[in-house]
Amino acid sequence: MIFKVLYQEDISESPVREETKSMYIEAESKREVRKKLADRNYNIEHVQELSESHLAYEQQSENYKVENL
Repeated sequence: MIFKVLYQEDISESPVREETKSMYIEAESKREVRKKLADRNYNIEHVQELSESHLAYEQQSENYKVENL
């Protein structure tokens, strides 16, 4: 499954919509995604499992790239 992760790069800063970044990660569950990102100092706002249609939409973006963790 592919998950979309919305996050802030610095855990000490409060979330600001304009500063939110996203990444795509392949994993079996949301828990596994969080485990893979545990060593990074990210403020994870949301982890979303992508349906087939949503994934197809996201793949059209020039910023779509699945991270290898």
